[in-house]
Amino acid sequence: MVTTTRQNIPLGKILSRKKNYTAQDEPGPEKLKRVLNLFDLTLLASGGTLGAGVYILAGVVGKTHAGPAVVLSFVLAAAVSSFAGLCYAEFASRVPKSGSAYIYTYVAVGEFPAFIIGWNLILEHVIGVASIGKATSNYFDFLLGYPQKNFMVEHFPIHISFLGEYPDVASLVFILLVTGVVAWGVRESTAINNIFTTLNFLTIVSVVVTGWFYVDIYNWNIPKSAIPAGVNGGEGGFLPFGWSGMIAGAAKCLYGFIGFDTITTIGDETKNPKRTIPLAIVISLACITTVYCAVAVVMTMMWPYYDQDPFAPLPAIYEHLGVPYIQYMVTVGAISALATTLIGAIFPLPRILYAMASDGLLFKVLSTVNSYTKTPLVSTMLCGTVSGLMSSIFNLDQLIAMASIGTFQAYTVVCICVLLLRYETDNKTTEAVETSKKKECSKWYTVFNEKIPNRYTQSLSVSLTFVYVGAATVFSICLVNLQYCESEIICCALIFLCVVSAAFIIVPMVMLYRLPQMTDNIPFKVPFVPVIPCVSILLNIYMMMALDYITWIRFLVWIVLGLVIYFFYGINNSLEAKRRKPHTDQQLQTSLN
Repeated sequence: MVTTTRQNIPLGKILSRKKNYTAQDEPGPEKLKRVLNLFDLTLLASGGTLGAGVYILAGVVGKTHAGPAVVLSFVLAAAVSSFAGLCYAEFASRVPKSGSAYIYTYVAVGEFPAFIIGWNLILEHVIGVASIGKATSNYFDFLLGYPQKNFMVEHFPIHISFLGEYPDVASLVFILLVTGVVAWGVRESTAINNIFTTLNFLTIVSVVVTGWFYVDIYNWNIPKSAIPAGVNGGEGGFLPFGWSGMIAGAAKCLYGFIGFDTITTIGDETKNPKRTIPLAIVISLACITTVYCAVAVVMTMMWPYYDQDPFAPLPAIYEHLGVPYIQYMVTVGAISALATTLIGAIFPLPRILYAMASDGLLFKVLSTVNSYTKTPLVSTMLCGTVSGLMSSIFNLDQLIAMASIGTFQAYTVVCICVLLLRYETDNKTTEAVETSKKKECSKWYTVFNEKIPNRYTQSLSVSLTFVYVGAATVFSICLVNLQYCESEIICCALIFLCVVSAAFIIVPMVMLYRLPQMTDNIPFKVPFVPVIPCVSILLNIYMMMALDYITWIRFLVWIVLGLVIYFFYGINNSLEAKRRKPHTDQQLQTSLN
C-alpha cells in the first residue's frame, strides 16, 4: 500500500535517504554488550582468516600457479587486501556501529545502495561459512581415509550437475556445532576463539622454526631438466610459470585474506570502537601477511613445489621427511585453524542481519536479542542452518566463487564511500563564506583553488568518482575479454576501449587529487587519498569481472530476491522513513493549509 508520505516524496529521495548516527543509537542495557577489546578483535580477525590459507592454499597455489613465487603472490594479495582494509579502518573510525560495509554505505551514500550491499554481504558470509564448513569436512575425511565420501557416494549419490557428489552431513554438523558456540554468547565464543587461535599461532611458529632445519635453497631454483617427466612444473626456477602465473596465484591467494573485515561488523560489542577497530584491522593484516609469507617460504624450500600435496601439504611434507611427531602437531593446528576460521566466518553474519533488521530494512524478528545470551539468537541459528544446508549439498568450488563476488563488491563500495565522504562539504563552513564564493566557484576550473570543501567541489567530486568507477568497469571488462579474443577486429576494438578508458581512469584521479578534502578529526584516515581508494576500486572490479558468467547469474538471482524484499517491506518499514515522517506530515499539512 502506498502511503501519503511516499506519494509526496520523489522515489529518488527515498532511495537516497541517509542514516544519521546519533548517541541514541548506542546499544542500551537490553541490547548487545560492549565487551571486546583490541586483543579480542585482533585474534578474531586473524583466527577468521588464518585457516585453509595457511594449511592448504600455499601448497595448492605453489603447485599449480606460482611455484616458489607463491611468496610474491601472497605479498601482492596482501597489498590488494590492505588497500580495502585501510578504507574499512577509516569507516570504522567514523561509524562505530555493527553492520560493516552496510552501515558505512547507509551513512555515506543512501538507503537503497546500503540495502544492496547488506544483502550481498549476507550472501558473502552465508556462502563463506558454507565453504569453510565444506573445507573442514573434506580435511577430516581426507585424514580418516574418506569414510564419509565412500559411504555417501555408494548409498546416497547426487546426480545433479550444479550440486555436490553426495550429501555432506559432516559439514552440516560442524557448522551447527560452531553456530551453537557463537549463539552461546559473545564473550564465551571469543574466549574459545582466542584459545584455538593461540594454538594455531603456536603451531605455525613451530612449523616455521622446525622447517628451517629442513630447508634447501635448491628447491627455489630447480632447473627444468630436473623436473620429472609428466609433471607440470613449468620452466623451473623461482618463477616456473612466469609473472602471469604469479599474478594468477595472487588472485587465488586473495581468498586467503577474506575475513579480516569480520571485526567491522561488531562495533556494538567493542570497547572504544573508533580506536580499537582500525588498530585491530591494521595489526591483524600485518600478522596475516607475515604468517602467509613465512609458511610459503618454508613450505617451498622444504619440498619441491611441483610435488606438493593439494589436500594437506604440510602434513604430507613432514611425512616425506620422516618426522611424524611434527606431522601430528600440524594436523592438530590445522583442526584448530579450521575451527577458528569457522567461528570467525559465522560471527559477523547474524550481526549484519541484526543491523539491517534494527533499521527496519529486514524483518523485525531478526533484530531480537536474547535476554540471557545477549546475542541475536534467532539470526544466528537461522544463518547457521542455511549455511549448513548449503554446505551439505553444494560443491566447494561453486561456493568459493559465490563468496568472492560479494566480497569484492563490498570492498569496492567501501572505497567509493571513502572518496564520497572525504570530499563532502565541511559543515563548519559558514553560509557567508559559501555565498561569497558562489560566483567564483560557478566556473568549474576555479574549484581546484579552493582550500575548504563546498557544495560545488563536492558535486564535482561525486561526478568524478562515478566517472572513474564507470571507466574502471569498462577497462576491466575489456582487459578480461582481451585474452580470449580471436577476431583481429574485435581485439583492436578492445585495445582502443582499454586505452580510452585508461585515460578516463587517470584524469578523474588527478582531478580528485586537486580538490579540497574534509579536515575532520577522526582517529584514523586513509593516507594518499584518492590514490589508495582508486587503485583498490580498480583491482576489485577487475577481480569481479574475471568471474565466470554462471556466478554472475546466481548473483543476479539473489539481487532480484533482495529487491522484492526491499520494495515490498523495507522501503515502508525503514527506521529512517519513520523518523522523517512527522516532519514530512507537518510539511504536507502546511501546504494544504
